[in-house]
Amino acid sequence: MDGTPQSITTQNRNSGGGRSNDQAIAALFARDIPPERFLAELLVTQCRLVGADAAVFLRAGEADRLEVLAACPPPNTPGALDWVAKAEKPFRQSMREGRNVVVPEENAPAAGIQTGCHLVVLPIHAQNNVRAAAVFRVRARDQHHLRLIQARLESTPLLLRHHELRLSIETKQAATNRLHRVFAVLDAVNQTNRFQGVAMALCNAMATRLECRRVSLGFLKGRYVEVRAMSHSDAVSREMQAVQAIEAAMEECLDQDLEVVHPAAEAAPYASRAAGRLSAQQGPASILSLPLRKDGRVVAVMTFERSPEKPFTSLEEIETLRLTCDLCTPRLLELHCHDRWFGARLAAEARKGLGSILGPEHTWIKLAAGLSFVALILLATLKGEYRINAAFTLEARHQQAVVAPFESFSKEILVEPGDYVDGGRTLLGRLETAELRLKRAALLAEQLGYRKQMAAAMRDRKTAEAQIAQAQSDKVAAEIRLIDRQITQADLVAPITGWVVSEDRKQQIGAPVETGDILFEIASIDDLRAELYVPESAIARVMPAQTGELASVGHPDQKVGFVVERINPIAEVIDNQNVFRVQARLDEYREWMRPGMEGEARIAAGQQSYLWIASHRLVDWLRLKLWI
Repeated sequence: MDGTPQSITTQNRNSGGGRSNDQAIAALFARDIPPERFLAELLVTQCRLVGADAAVFLRAGEADRLEVLAACPPPNTPGALDWVAKAEKPFRQSMREGRNVVVPEENAPAAGIQTGCHLVVLPIHAQNNVRAAAVFRVRARDQHHLRLIQARLESTPLLLRHHELRLSIETKQAATNRLHRVFAVLDAVNQTNRFQGVAMALCNAMATRLECRRVSLGFLKGRYVEVRAMSHSDAVSREMQAVQAIEAAMEECLDQDLEVVHPAAEAAPYASRAAGRLSAQQGPASILSLPLRKDGRVVAVMTFERSPEKPFTSLEEIETLRLTCDLCTPRLLELHCHDRWFGARLAAEARKGLGSILGPEHTWIKLAAGLSFVALILLATLKGEYRINAAFTLEARHQQAVVAPFESFSKEILVEPGDYVDGGRTLLGRLETAELRLKRAALLAEQLGYRKQMAAAMRDRKTAEAQIAQAQSDKVAAEIRLIDRQITQADLVAPITGWVVSEDRKQQIGAPVETGDILFEIASIDDLRAELYVPESAIARVMPAQTGELASVGHPDQKVGFVVERINPIAEVIDNQNVFRVQARLDEYREWMRPGMEGEARIAAGQQSYLWIASHRLVDWLRLKLWI
């Protein structure tokens, strides 16, 4: 033997002490100990096995203060916890380092202490953390004896873990057994497709598996509950006193919408007078009534009766019953509705519909629906001005363009956009005439040659040649007159009084121009009109002489009236939309108005109901798409 704890433990087992320890541990787990008492019993057993003076389970509580979970001797024993203060330092060391700590009780150096009291601290691990520790106060004869005690006490965390696993397994086994009972009842219920058969099967299965005297099922009928099935009973007569008492207990449960248990606990939040009367009439019995709900509303009640020796006090049992009822309720309600004759089903649906409309539920929704209906009637009755929206552009009523009279080059530009010009007086610009003047000089020389030919022919009495020369001279003279006219037209004069609205051409001086090119545009802005672009969907409702208002983008706060004058009968595509041009006369002129300004116009198209105004676009679209 080398003196290690493992060797000492092996030696102890070989000598029979191990069997004694195993028997003590087996006896601990064989006893039916409540979970809250197990820690104390475990400490008692371990103290007996190693001869410890005392032991505690400690953990760090709020504000890092020590909390005693269990103690041996019990905490209420005088002086039982006096020694715990000495264990605080080794306890915190064990919690910090996560390992066993063995120290002398008086904190003397371990090498200098061979006998006396020692504190053995064993950490209890949970999910890689130390959650608590077991502290034992032991007396050791020597170091060998101390290691033997420590080795025996090291089983404490394992025993505690074993107990927790055992409790977990028992809890899961109990839950499995409850689910097995639930599925057994469901299997019995699913054996038939008729309501009465399903109700009887449910009551009988519940009574058999719960050892109940009687299980009853009642459905809400009007304002009262009617018993429809009872366990081990083929027929139910409402004249029976027992049936009336059961229905009263069911109505009590339905009115409170709670599980009602009799005998009830002192702090129970429900009344159980009817259940108490049922228990008194049918011989002392334990009563439980469970509501069956559909969409949060109680539609049926199940009442369980059994001997008072087995009261309905177990929360797990009541939870199992509630789960069973919840799983069976959808099938029961479906069969209850479909097994009635056609007239009864129709009346029930009508009653349900009227109840949802006239009943007290969903008050705000019904109020909103009522207000919406009234608003719809008002919208369909009251009329307002229907206005057609259309984009517009301001244009000058009198506008004239100055074009290039011949091919040439731009020589001089004398005006800029926005300049005021006087018709027939203001010079706008000039075209280059140097080439024309050279051509005119050449034509004059050519004309002089023809005149000399004509004079020579007349002198020689050559009449035909003289006539040909005369014709050639006349032709050249006409060309000269044309050039003179073009030279005169090279000075571009404003044709009308107004404002220059074309682009600035000063950057194009010297650039070539073609005959007919627009060089200037003059507009009289004192007389403007609006050109509206009415969508194709609304043009049928636009007529001449209709009035309206327009507002420009730059001055949206100022509304200007107008009158429709003319409608262009040909549609145009502008901004990917089919529109018709509508010309309108403005009622007044504002100083800020300029040609080219844009905005939105609204044409008054007569009185229509507000409902029609809001929905006619959608209606027209549906008529077009659905061809109606």
